[in-house]
Amino acid sequence: MNFLSWVSPRWRGLAGVLLSALLLGVYARGGLAWLLGFVALVPWLLAMDGVGRTRDARDGERMGADDVRGAQGGVGTMGGALASGLLMSVAFVAAVFLWFGAAIGAYTGIGAGLGAAVLLVLAPVMQPQIVAFALVRHLAGRRHGPVLRALAGAAAWVGVEWALPKLLGDTLGHGLHPSAVMRQAADLGGAALLTVLLLLVNEAIALAITRRREGLRAFGKPIAAGLAVLVAMAGYGQWRLGTLAAPGPGVPRVKVAMVQASITNYEQLRQEIGAYGVVRKVLDTHYELSWSALRDHGADVLLWSETVYPTTFAHPRSEDGAALDREIQGFVDTAGVPLVFGTYDLDEAGEYNAAAFLEPGRGLLGFYRKATPFPLTEHVPAWLDHAWLRRLLPWTGGWRPGDGVRVMPLRTADGREVNVLPLICLDDTRGQLAIDGARLGAQAIVGMSNDSWFTGYPAGARLHLSVAAFRSIETRLPQVRVTTNGLSAVIDDTGEVLVNTAMGDQAVLTAELAARDPVPTLLVRWGDWVGGAALALLGVLGLLAAMARLAARAGGAVPALPARVVLLSQVMRWVVAALRIAAVLGLAWLVLDMWLRMGFQVQSIKQLQLFGVAVALPLLAAWALRRGFTAEARIEGSDLVLDQRHQRTAVPLASITALRTWRLPWPGSGADLVLASGRRFSKGLAVRDPAALARALVAAGAPMAPAEDFATRLATVRAATGGGWLDHAAVKFIAFPLLLALVAFRLHQVITFGGFFGEAYTYGLGAWLLGLLVWWASWALGLMLFAAVLRVAIELGTGIGLAAGVPRAAAVRRVLAWAANLVYFIGVPAWLAVRLLP
Repeated sequence: MNFLSWVSPRWRGLAGVLLSALLLGVYARGGLAWLLGFVALVPWLLAMDGVGRTRDARDGERMGADDVRGAQGGVGTMGGALASGLLMSVAFVAAVFLWFGAAIGAYTGIGAGLGAAVLLVLAPVMQPQIVAFALVRHLAGRRHGPVLRALAGAAAWVGVEWALPKLLGDTLGHGLHPSAVMRQAADLGGAALLTVLLLLVNEAIALAITRRREGLRAFGKPIAAGLAVLVAMAGYGQWRLGTLAAPGPGVPRVKVAMVQASITNYEQLRQEIGAYGVVRKVLDTHYELSWSALRDHGADVLLWSETVYPTTFAHPRSEDGAALDREIQGFVDTAGVPLVFGTYDLDEAGEYNAAAFLEPGRGLLGFYRKATPFPLTEHVPAWLDHAWLRRLLPWTGGWRPGDGVRVMPLRTADGREVNVLPLICLDDTRGQLAIDGARLGAQAIVGMSNDSWFTGYPAGARLHLSVAAFRSIETRLPQVRVTTNGLSAVIDDTGEVLVNTAMGDQAVLTAELAARDPVPTLLVRWGDWVGGAALALLGVLGLLAAMARLAARAGGAVPALPARVVLLSQVMRWVVAALRIAAVLGLAWLVLDMWLRMGFQVQSIKQLQLFGVAVALPLLAAWALRRGFTAEARIEGSDLVLDQRHQRTAVPLASITALRTWRLPWPGSGADLVLASGRRFSKGLAVRDPAALARALVAAGAPMAPAEDFATRLATVRAATGGGWLDHAAVKFIAFPLLLALVAFRLHQVITFGGFFGEAYTYGLGAWLLGLLVWWASWALGLMLFAAVLRVAIELGTGIGLAAGVPRAAAVRRVLAWAANLVYFIGVPAWLAVRLLP
């Protein structure tokens, strides 16, 4: 009995949404509740799938028509799926983010209740991935089985989050932060990868529940799949933790002191003691705590929080401002240690929320400008910035976003130095900023935030800290994070929060940062790839669905006779065969040359030229010839009609007495028509399955018996596989190699030239395109060689299987072809990923 069966069928959809929202609300609180992430969505999934209809059908006598419709789920239509997604987004926000609406209401002065209500109304906008998940999952379920449905839904979830970044950067995967083991997979694909895995496990459990009455095997398959995901996550996490060693004793270290002064509500203080009095109070408090850090903790660097100096530094607005600037620099000179603090920066374009780096005796080293200002409160886009908006929302800010990451040094008087990546507030919710910083050589992250508006809502501060910790997991950079009044923290390269302050505490926190360069993670090498890959998967599924619809409209019922054949004279048949044989020999020569001289590596342009002339050109010519002699074959009355572009041939069915399959399948499977005169038709028919053609001719009235020779049986078995889009040459040897080449080429460009388009900036677009072409051709050559090896294995297995009969041989070939595609399309990218791992 499933846990939704006690609910009236008409209310099952709502019950599933509410139960899932409740579980997600507990999951978001952290601690051991991270375990709920793997089951929290199960009630909603079951409700969308209409679980319970089997039992209700048996009890149909006691149900009315409305009850029967309810038992079938209510999401059998796009409208139902949309309604379920919208309802779930509202319930999710209410269970997990209601504090955010209250905090916004308190900050803007509209009140916590009204702020929460506005947030609930905007829930589908704040959490659009939930609506997208419901819609895409529904559409995929109508065309595909549960595996593709689950993959498509997960892809929609993370793809939308990637394309439309959320305000707080949250995703389901962040809830796994309390688990030191499970969170480690984030260095492969970020928190988005963890979200995908969570969704797949939820789907597996929901599917197992729906199949619970179908037998142990049906129930056990999804359970095994879900367990496999969990074991893989746990196994990788344990292995990864074992590879992360602490810095050795000889590695230089810098001790950083984070000053949390807990002075909040600057506006209220400004009304009480004036603007200068506020600055005076803030600075004096920070001076006092900083001297304590130097005296009691031996700090090498001082770190103050975001906007702690609430005016422009080095661009004074008054004499008092200039005096305060000199005072801060004087403090640094006297203390003899660098200071990093939050302030404002200014240029001709406008004002910025910034972090200033001061050094004793040297002055201002530079600024980092916050790249992600908070919408409306700190920054208004130019297209929206009008007088009416500022009258409506008087608290809107005027800061501009910064121009990207900077890596800055923390230098001590005795020569120790650590390169750090500064991130201010919402910057640490954008994973790409941390990735860019790691690529620029950062050895640690310095986080600065003013989370004072979370004072009454500690859930917000906890979420912000968890999200920030994922930047350390993804890049393997340790992190020191200072806030105005909590939660300041020290985070190691596993994402563990080693120590943190409490909300409202006035405290000094110290940590040592080592001058050590971490090995780049897969995420640092590839970038934030999961969301883009997810959208690519949805694009492929959408394209396949569109092609299927077009084919269905154009073709109607599938004809018994093969729709297309290739008409080849005896001479032309062997010309095409010779071209394909030449390509095979050219490929064999390349393999031999690489084996004897270069160790199976593409190392020269000459190899690519040989590949183009000896392999690609003959194959292209053979394809063009086959294309030119293609005909449409159909039955018209008592004739077999072969309709080419410029010629139409009609062969009376009564004159066809036999169909002889080509003994040598060159340039492919095919057959000759034997006429009543005993002569063969002037042109052979290249067709995938001659036996199917023979059956169609017999059914149409041709006086012939189907052939049963070995060549016919072999062609029938070979026709059992292939023909799908994965086997198309354009996909297998052009598009797929390009995809892998782009990954490797991007890494080459970043390492060699500092960015994906680095070679174009340095040597011009032509050089960049030539480099990409070389990488593309190299991958195409390598994959063609690999595909040839797999094809040989398939043909050998098919030949052995024929001894057991056509049905068994066809089954063997299908298994071998499936395994070959798995190795080719999944194994090769997995091999590449392993090679790129540290």
